[in-house]
Amino acid sequence: MTPFLLISFVWFLALALDRVFGEPQRWHPLVGFGRVASGIDARFNRQGSALVLRIAGLACWLVIVVPPVIAVYLVDYAIKQYSLVLSVLWHIVVLYWAVGWQSLCEHIRPVAEALKMGDLEKARLRISYLVSRDTRDLDAEQVLTAGLETTLENSSDAVFSSLCWYALAGPSGVVLQRLANTLDAMWGYRNSRYRYFGWWAARCDDVCNFVPAQLTALGFSLLAFSGEPWRCWFKQGWSWKSINAGSVMASGAGALRIRLGGSARYHGELLERPALGAGRAPVVGDLTRSINLVNYQLAVWLGIALLLGFFA
Repeated sequence: MTPFLLISFVWFLALALDRVFGEPQRWHPLVGFGRVASGIDARFNRQGSALVLRIAGLACWLVIVVPPVIAVYLVDYAIKQYSLVLSVLWHIVVLYWAVGWQSLCEHIRPVAEALKMGDLEKARLRISYLVSRDTRDLDAEQVLTAGLETTLENSSDAVFSSLCWYALAGPSGVVLQRLANTLDAMWGYRNSRYRYFGWWAARCDDVCNFVPAQLTALGFSLLAFSGEPWRCWFKQGWSWKSINAGSVMASGAGALRIRLGGSARYHGELLERPALGAGRAPVVGDLTRSINLVNYQLAVWLGIALLLGFFA
């Protein structure tokens, strides 16, 4: 079996497991990791100079990320020595654990249903499970914008980045990317609490996800058969506060021909964010269109991997 054929095989089965079973409801490794990260944050993210907090953030990141990555690498190495079949199964399980696409879809659909029924309180509650912005006072359009942005951004963070890192570095690469992304979501804020302690978490996630995010933006732009997503990608996405998130959201919004961005409140601070995309204001049906756009790109990625596996 060629490397590309193996990659496509593992991708397909991991995505199929995610599609059928979704995220594990019990004993999910990321849940335990998040609890450990929260405890470390409470213990070590205290008052101090910017330098002390930066060093503390770096040390804490290394302490909780490096050991799991090494452990997965060693387990992978040991299994390969014993059985190729078990090694492939191990790869599938690790990638399935990392991919969170079906879970995101299952959380997004109730938001759409609540908005369709005009139940704004329920829509706010549902979207609060998915985003870090304050949701208590969001109007219907802001809830919809938050849902579309998180769908597009997380398609890169929780799907395409994991696929990329598996192709590049196997199971240990997947674990590195996923843990780095989780810590960025917990610590990577530019507010008074995390500006210094979370700097390393934010920068590492920027580096880990840069190439996957640009490939995701490329896919959205190509699938649109239009020049608009390309313009949005480079003009808007690359000037966004996060080039990775901006690239994916801008190109995705451009491909869907809708406008995103605008003001949002994070941890009590109101941020005025530039516009993303181009076209009309979003409607509820665009949530389904955004999910379909990601599904189309997944099919393309699988197809390319298969072609390379057979002919490369």
